[in-house]
Amino acid sequence: MKIDFGCGNSKKDGFIGVDSIPLAGVDIIHDLNTFPYPFENDSIDEIWMDNVLEHLEKPLTVMEELYRISKHNTVVNIAVPYFRSFYSVIDPTHKFYFGVFWFYYFDPNHAFYSKYKYTSSKFMIEKFEFDREWAGKKKSIFHKIILSYANRKPESYEIRLSHFYPLNSLTFSLRALKK
Repeated sequence: MKIDFGCGNSKKDGFIGVDSIPLAGVDIIHDLNTFPYPFENDSIDEIWMDNVLEHLEKPLTVMEELYRISKHNTVVNIAVPYFRSFYSVIDPTHKFYFGVFWFYYFDPNHAFYSKYKYTSSKFMIEKFEFDREWAGKKKSIFHKIILSYANRKPESYEIRLSHFYPLNSLTFSLRALKK
């Protein structure tokens, strides 16, 4: 089973759409701030959450819930606005802001996971991408250069350059680790 959490009017093909608002394409109406989610443990094969996590009240609890319902090796794709983005700070419904290090707290291959131990949920970060929504669109040469650098060296970009030229979004592909 594949779930598109917070799908709104644009549910991904082949996915079950979950949203708190009964829009066209929404298959299950559920407030994502209410736990548990209406799915069995270890029952989901793939998850999409596109520009939703920043609106929720407890993102750490959301991640734990996504982990609970994921099977081992479930791919979890999460897109969020980048914390330095203009779009991140102008939306009055955004409750949280995300940088490149945020999901490291779930990855047992990163020191943050073992040092801080905020959660026992484990997700390996498989892929990371800035400004996925710009793929295939016309960009200035400067944007192309910065985007290329940021995607190759995200930590360096965030620490050294992001305050000079902020990008817009982050998309993470995570893999649930349960064995």
